[in-house]
Amino acid sequence: MDFKMAGTKKGVTAIQADIKIPGLPLKVVMEAVQRATEAKSKILDIMHACISKPRIDRDNWPVSQKLQLEPHKRAKLLGVGGINLKKIFLETGVQINQVDDNTYEVFAPNQHAMDEAQEMINNVLNTEKVPELEFGGVYKATIVEIRDIGVMVTLYSGMPPALLHNSQLDQRKVAHPSALGLEVGNEFQVKYFGRDPVSGLMRLSRKVLQTAPR
Repeated sequence: MDFKMAGTKKGVTAIQADIKIPGLPLKVVMEAVQRATEAKSKILDIMHACISKPRIDRDNWPVSQKLQLEPHKRAKLLGVGGINLKKIFLETGVQINQVDDNTYEVFAPNQHAMDEAQEMINNVLNTEKVPELEFGGVYKATIVEIRDIGVMVTLYSGMPPALLHNSQLDQRKVAHPSALGLEVGNEFQVKYFGRDPVSGLMRLSRKVLQTAPR
């Protein structure tokens, strides 16, 4: 018979037994319970000698927190192929999982690991200070790439290129940027209309700054 018992000083919380025969005499059962009770009491005495009450110091407790992230910053946090999240996990043991489009769950084995991970997250997100663009503001855009559907432009140094769609290039219908003679390096004014709430991509327009043809 394989007999196991768990409990406290005041009683029994669980019993588990593996028996290979059809039944057991009551005497055997009572003897097993008695021996298990004595062993349980001895183990509890040893535990009490090591720590007499629950710890109130929470430094070694697992902790978690929510991280709210703007859509356009998700790629910066993740890195190529999720490399930033992997690096944080390998160096701190902290796991970061996406809850929804803008929320991430950060789980750490202890507060110290959480602090280290938070510092790494801040470093990743703030590697370059991004200028605050004003909704409705007019900015100088520089073409860095020509595409069939529009041009990729930057508004400041170090900015990830944003798409200025053909439909926003000119008051006239444009099938391809080359129709306007646009080339890489060209500069012009665009109006900033914030970011798409789902994709986080910039919404830019050159067309709204032009006078409608008569």
